[in-house]
Amino acid sequence: MARRTRVLSALALAAAAALVPVQATAQQPAHQRPAPPGTPCTAPVKPASQMTVESCDSPDRIIEKAANIVPTPGQLAWQQREVTAFTHFGMNTFTGREWGSGTEDEKLFAPKAIDADQWMRAYKAAGVEQVMLTAKHHDGFVLYPSRYTDHSVALSPGSPDVVGAYVKAARKAGLKVGLYLSPSDGAELPHAWHARWVDEIRAKQAEGKPLSLPERMALEDGDRAPAGAGRFGNGSPVTERTIPTLVPGDDRAAAVRSGRLPTFRVKADDYDTYYLNQLYELFTQYGPIEELWLDGANPWSGSGITQKYDVKQWFDMVKALSPNTVVFQGPQGVRWVGNENGIARETEWSVTPHITDPWTGLGSLPNDSTDPDIGSRDRILDPTVNYLQWYPAEADVSIRPGWFHHRNEKPKTPAQLMDLYEKSVGRNASLLLNVPPNKDGRIDDADIASLTAFGSDVRRIYGTDVRKQGPAPYTFDRIAVREDIRHGQRVERFAVEARIGGSWQRIAEGTTIGHRRILSLASPLTATSVRVKVLESRAAPHLGATTLHLSTTP
Repeated sequence: MARRTRVLSALALAAAAALVPVQATAQQPAHQRPAPPGTPCTAPVKPASQMTVESCDSPDRIIEKAANIVPTPGQLAWQQREVTAFTHFGMNTFTGREWGSGTEDEKLFAPKAIDADQWMRAYKAAGVEQVMLTAKHHDGFVLYPSRYTDHSVALSPGSPDVVGAYVKAARKAGLKVGLYLSPSDGAELPHAWHARWVDEIRAKQAEGKPLSLPERMALEDGDRAPAGAGRFGNGSPVTERTIPTLVPGDDRAAAVRSGRLPTFRVKADDYDTYYLNQLYELFTQYGPIEELWLDGANPWSGSGITQKYDVKQWFDMVKALSPNTVVFQGPQGVRWVGNENGIARETEWSVTPHITDPWTGLGSLPNDSTDPDIGSRDRILDPTVNYLQWYPAEADVSIRPGWFHHRNEKPKTPAQLMDLYEKSVGRNASLLLNVPPNKDGRIDDADIASLTAFGSDVRRIYGTDVRKQGPAPYTFDRIAVREDIRHGQRVERFAVEARIGGSWQRIAEGTTIGHRRILSLASPLTATSVRVKVLESRAAPHLGATTLHLSTTP
């Protein structure tokens, strides 16, 4: 299959000229090989966020499909919100842990205050456009008064509705909102199983065997039973249920009866019913929600207990309640970049191949999320691939060594945060930066100082194209190249050339572009013109604005 080379028009950097989006000037993609009349492979390929790979599809047609995978409106808006602040706050903040056991006393969660407005000021200083709170972490402790569990803030001092305060403060600050609702739930472990497991851990410790982090946490809490109703992995039957499942004295009963609140008929076991009810609470009480984060961790699977999720019912209900919500690990949602270091790949594709229908599983990539190759032609053309979808990367990292606040830890410096920004946002990913509040319900001054300086640096460097700061020639050491992803992601390899001293020189090159690709030069250079050459592409590329920036202060 021939690769296509296209030379794009030069970007003249003259005083009166504007840096405008460059346009492709070469041939259209090659025609697919003929397929028998009347098969799905004879219909025109139309842009869509997900497509099926048919058995009759030729390699050329599969690549044509990949070139026409485009984001949904929710995904497009999400990718334009380049930095999200993650807020890990919960029971672990007060126990000093990273992983809770689910047996903790609700009264341990006792912040002096919940200054969510201060959190938003800190986040906005860093330039974030979306924030996301851990409404429930793996310990199962819920940061709003849920009707379906006692393991929540309802039994904490002052009964603070942290989710409510967070969403209100975010909306007031003009920020979009995401919520993290952990599928794994230590508070819902079956009590009899948990008691046997703790005995097994004690025996394992007595034999001098190493313990995992979840085992160490369970051992620390000794004979305390899980705080919930034992619904996680309890083997309960799948039966017809109604969501919301009304509880005695439910304040929503009249709204449900009248149809003002929707209902959903599902087939679910005890835990899936519990999880669906909590999703329903979040979306109907605190929505709209721009992102739902579904962590894939299962701390107890190695100890003999797990919960099989019917995620399609989750996705269907979320879609019905909030059509533009993007779901982390969900269909036509967003995916884990593959590490917790906040760094994307040099070649980062938003178009990914799948063996199974993305609506039926969490993640569902055919290769591991940590694989260096997620979406190349070789991956897309693998004979096991049955689906293609738009599935951009989200690069998560914490400003501190831990995800929850620990007093002895220090935040990353502004320079470290800028490096992460350029290696995430600058590599076609979104940066998900965790900044955890402390026990007093505030973000530490040291974190705020780092966030503020980082945000100031991003605005100084990337807020303006250097061509707007004076006449040509221009001095720069950063080049930002973009595709208009409304038409998909197509560029596979490109180069940037600059006219220096009257001659053209190649100054940088890369593979994928996507929403934004930032190329850093070893040192500043001065040029009068710059041009971008697309060397390999899946179809005619659609480029957005290319801009020039200077990281050093003149």
